[in-house]
Amino acid sequence: MSTMISYFILGLSLAAPIGPINAAQLDKGIKHGFMHAWIIGIGAIIADAILMALIYFGVVHFLTTPFMKTFLWFFGCFVLMYSGVESLMSAGKLKEEHNRSADTLAKSFFSGFFMSISNPLSILFWLGIYGSVLAETIAVYDRDHVLFYTGIMFTGLLVWDITLASLASTFRRFLTYRAITFISIISGLSLIGFGFHFGIKACQALFG
Repeated sequence: MSTMISYFILGLSLAAPIGPINAAQLDKGIKHGFMHAWIIGIGAIIADAILMALIYFGVVHFLTTPFMKTFLWFFGCFVLMYSGVESLMSAGKLKEEHNRSADTLAKSFFSGFFMSISNPLSILFWLGIYGSVLAETIAVYDRDHVLFYTGIMFTGLLVWDITLASLASTFRRFLTYRAITFISIISGLSLIGFGFHFGIKACQALFG
């Protein structure tokens, strides 16, 4: 039981630090409600599941080659810059769109998915964290237990996703339009900042 709890807490801890996904979830949740924020998180979690599967089957090292890392830095830069600019552009239209969403759930899903899957830091993060967890767990348990505990860790990720989406959509009900616009601008600038960081990393990898 204690092992299950520790893996659940690990999942929560991995999802909680503020990054592009959490910033995007807060932005979507405040603008469009629970479902859009939750779906962004689901897209990111599916991307994480793909990365973890690649680590599990030992093929993730292809993604850490210089060419793929450079490509992912550039692609991640584009995705984050686009999302950030879109957030800024829509900030002034919140009053008209507060009760109706111009975004589809599919768009929110793919936004979260591509933000996560195109982030080399995410790849290296899961390679370091899940790779070490996998090595430690498989040394003690069989593969069935490894998959079971991985599922427990994912439960922690899902709980954080639902919690953050709920908080964002709850804030939406109590905030004024001016406050929502301000948060949307901050979220947009945050995403652009992450994208700019990715762009610098891409240029360093390409020309350095």
